[in-house]
Amino acid sequence: MTLLLDTFIIGVVGAMCSEIFILSLDAISKYTIGYIAGYIPPGTLKILKPYITHGYDPMLLIAVIVIGGLISGILVYTFAPEAEGHGTDTVVRAFHRSGGYLRPIVTPIKIIASAITIGTGGSAGREGPTALFSSGIGSIYATFRKVNTKKRELFVLLGMASGLSAVFKAPMGTAIFSIEVLYSDTEFETQELMFILFGPLIAYTITGYLFGWQPIFAIPKNLEVTKIITFLEIILLGIASGIVSVFLPNVFYGTRDIFRKIPIKPHFKPAIGAFFVGLIAIYFPQVLGGGYGWIQEAINGSIMAKLLLILIFAKIFAFSFTVGSGGSGGVFAPTLFIGSMLGGAFAYYFHEPSAIFAVIAMAAVFGAAARTPLAAIVIVIEMAGGYSLLVPTILAVFFSHMVHILISDKLNLKYTSLYEAQLTNKNYSPIYQIEKLKSILLCYIDLLKITPEKIRDEKMLALLESGTPINLPNDKDIYFGQFNNNAKLKKEDNKKEYKNIRILYLFRNGKWYHPSEIETINKNDEILIYGSKIEINNVKTEFTPISYTFSKLKKQHKKLEEDVNKIIPIR
Repeated sequence: MTLLLDTFIIGVVGAMCSEIFILSLDAISKYTIGYIAGYIPPGTLKILKPYITHGYDPMLLIAVIVIGGLISGILVYTFAPEAEGHGTDTVVRAFHRSGGYLRPIVTPIKIIASAITIGTGGSAGREGPTALFSSGIGSIYATFRKVNTKKRELFVLLGMASGLSAVFKAPMGTAIFSIEVLYSDTEFETQELMFILFGPLIAYTITGYLFGWQPIFAIPKNLEVTKIITFLEIILLGIASGIVSVFLPNVFYGTRDIFRKIPIKPHFKPAIGAFFVGLIAIYFPQVLGGGYGWIQEAINGSIMAKLLLILIFAKIFAFSFTVGSGGSGGVFAPTLFIGSMLGGAFAYYFHEPSAIFAVIAMAAVFGAAARTPLAAIVIVIEMAGGYSLLVPTILAVFFSHMVHILISDKLNLKYTSLYEAQLTNKNYSPIYQIEKLKSILLCYIDLLKITPEKIRDEKMLALLESGTPINLPNDKDIYFGQFNNNAKLKKEDNKKEYKNIRILYLFRNGKWYHPSEIETINKNDEILIYGSKIEINNVKTEFTPISYTFSKLKKQHKKLEEDVNKIIPIR
């Protein structure tokens, strides 16, 4: 019963904060790119027209975007550097490294910075900021309730799902997204699943009651796909979506990597990115903001085919400049924009209804690029109210997802997802492996002469991520590192040894192995060893102390700390 009340509170607070964010964003947009620059995107004409006193001015638009990027950059990198970029990665990283702990200051800073970035024309969406600040609400509530790590993880996922549900009016899809985005494999966090579904439902109900129940996008009623030829065309659309989804994260993170090399303070880099967005917007103002009005125009079939194709690439580069430079905004809306333009172009060339192809391509591009195929299907269907398109959408997303995986693996691409902090599965998550290591210690409790209660999580995390030895009684150490050679183990009294160092456990290809299961250790195996300080020090040269498997998230965290030249706490 207590957990039900917790879920209700998080759902209500998440919904209210999300609506505050949307209202702030709309107000800033109205008085900056609307009133000052004179740009009126579709879908906002009735709201903005009374405030427009002059024509569209590209130079004023560039000024507005750059100033917005500058203010956002200074806010974020001064007070909460972990709130930079699209935000969802910060949540995923915190879930895996610190059991979901997010600093309280992240929530208000992310709301303000994102509203400024997107409201002044930054080419980004609401999803990332909403995921981060609503997860922050869950983390704050967990601290207030003084719950354990497992409950904190649940509250963070509840907060994320509830906030996203309020913004996108997609309660089931956002609940699935919150548990699917954590891993790139088809694996889900299913702990207390019914509560993760209940929180978004509460948020959706509140939003619907206050602001209306209609879906985000409007499509014609009774849309159906009944012809075999149309299904074949949708398969081709799925393949094309898969190709685009491979291109997307590599351009995005490639741009991010370029901006990281610019030798100036990160506080000012979002302004540089905003300037390039402004240059693109002079010719293609459709790339500004989240672009929901233009997505609707693509659904309506109101955009010329040639422009549809141009806008695909214009939006890819525009949102890469905005978010890749450190600007605060999400990648979900830009990806939907790209998908809708691709779908609209296919509909034009195949002489099919634009609404069908635009909606399906939105799910296909995002599902593959984000490695969240199931969530993409449900979210987009809910956002458009297109339940009759469920089957063809599944078909397109399947082919898109498979094409994305095949190309990424074949080319061995550096970036395979829009969410860099995604891990392959639970076996690669430090927060889960901490519990595994505690179990291993429990098995060797007589040998190690220490109780698991004396090993803090921070020490276990250091053991996994940086190869820091843990000191034990009797001048002994345990050490975890990546082995650099191939070697045969020596069997000694039912134990396995390497140069008089005892092998406690071995991690290989996502699985832990007891010494009884192995005869040799191979290059790149990650091994937990036990011995005297002198013996371990003698063999440490044969190990890489930083684990290849478990240091991924730490490296991302450290890189951000280097950029801002300050420590960013995770506890």
